[in-house]
Amino acid sequence: MNKTQPSNQEDQEIDLIQIFRKIGSFFQSVNTFLFNCIQFFVKNAVVILILLLLGVGLGFYLDETKKIYNHQITVTPNFGSTDYLYSKIDLIESKIQEGDTIFIKDVLGLKKPKEILKIKIKPVTDVYKFIENKKENFELIKLMAEDGDIKKVLEENLTSKNYKFHTITFQTKHIISEKSAIEPILFFLNESEYYSKIQKETVNNIQLKMIQNDTIIAQINGVLSGFSGAAKGTKSNNLVYYNENTQLNDIIKTKESLINEQGFLRVDLVGLNSIVKENSSILNIENNTSTNGKLKFILPILFLLSFIFIYLFVKYYKSQLKKSKLI
Repeated sequence: MNKTQPSNQEDQEIDLIQIFRKIGSFFQSVNTFLFNCIQFFVKNAVVILILLLLGVGLGFYLDETKKIYNHQITVTPNFGSTDYLYSKIDLIESKIQEGDTIFIKDVLGLKKPKEILKIKIKPVTDVYKFIENKKENFELIKLMAEDGDIKKVLEENLTSKNYKFHTITFQTKHIISEKSAIEPILFFLNESEYYSKIQKETVNNIQLKMIQNDTIIAQINGVLSGFSGAAKGTKSNNLVYYNENTQLNDIIKTKESLINEQGFLRVDLVGLNSIVKENSSILNIENNTSTNGKLKFILPILFLLSFIFIYLFVKYYKSQLKKSKLI
């Protein structure tokens, strides 16, 4: 038993020595690696400096000359023209991707057809506006949400196309003006013989409705004036009777309802002067997503990494070539 204890102690001492040796070897390897890195950068300092300066300079140049600008138009498709609007935008996008400059210049009306890069449209998700004064829309969302995620239901194609507002976004290579791009695009979107007829009849119907409402309001005013005149020549107990008369209250409520309707119809007419009505537009937002505007930082790093890779590849190739000659 006494012989076993010294043997175990010796084994433990050997294990500790090996561990310390491995730790020392690891730090030595790290030290060697750091020294080699420093030596590499010192030895190739001129080349590395040139590559960094070249990368920064080229990056600045490309960032300034290859800028991309985003533009947004918020529109309202009237007269049930939502599907028509989306199909028109899809047509423009397909022509852009095909490089059909004749269509973009002559049909769409953009004087510089190669300037536009892409275009798309998506709805402005506004569920409150969607269900406002429309009980059937609220019931529809409730029904659809029973079988799935409410957020998914609100954003899916079937629901989203029924929202009032939609945003058209497109990209160009240079700064644009409303006259050079927005007006031609909106003119193209509003060029529809069918929806122009629908627009004409819809506006005409609203105007007729407003004339009829004004006539009814005038008649109600006449009736109320008659009640007022009659009330002045009667005793107080008759006046109480008139105030409590159900028919008179109904007439007053009808007048109030018609006045409110007239207000809504006047507001509606403001937005019905176009098939696709422009609500607002934001132009020339510099696109800084992906590598846009960041090449001044990316290119120097890319050049440096490429140089290191080539250096290591050449070094590896030479070492393997030397080994092959010794065999």
